[in-house]
Amino acid sequence: AGKMCIWKKNSFRLCFCSLFKKKTADEQNPCWCTGAVPGRGYKGMPTHGIGKWRHLLPKAAPKKKNDKLQVKILAATETAYGTLNVMVSGYDMTLVEHYSQYIHNLCNRLGIKVAESYALPTKSTEVMLMQEQGTKMYVDAILKTHERVVQLSSLDAALCPVFLDVVLKNQPEGVKLAVKEHTEADYQARFKGRPELEGLLAQMN
Repeated sequence: AGKMCIWKKNSFRLCFCSLFKKKTADEQNPCWCTGAVPGRGYKGMPTHGIGKWRHLLPKAAPKKKNDKLQVKILAATETAYGTLNVMVSGYDMTLVEHYSQYIHNLCNRLGIKVAESYALPTKSTEVMLMQEQGTKMYVDAILKTHERVVQLSSLDAALCPVFLDVVLKNQPEGVKLAVKEHTEADYQARFKGRPELEGLLAQMN
């Protein structure tokens, strides 16, 4: 019984002293100390590297400076279409963007291969009005047309009616939809013209 009392007194003293003992910085924040977390699997903060996806893609061969961009157009077969452009345009950029995203997600669900999804340069249209008394015209409004293209490749002919039916039924008001074959002119329309550079090239030639 005497030994038990001595052991209880000693343990009580240790607990009482540990409560009022001043802790060091490593004891207060054990994660700060490198020795407190042996075998750490990451370097730096644990959030470093989040959002990086380039390393998931296969390494492509480096492009040469003299290589020109080539237009890739798939030819149609007996059971599938070639390269098709689903063109969405409208004055409200939010509606156009969301509708093009809906078409892209629908293609992913139906197993339709999407080659590219891109935006065309915004076009501005000036609405001119003539004064009631006079012939002078002035700008009343400027309309901006936004256009998005979802490019499909090898669309199955049997699946095409179902795809178009779903897309047309969910078409929002004020948004235009067009489906056409991809041509080289459509590819060149992606780039903005530079009249100054074209004039200088004409003078050189």
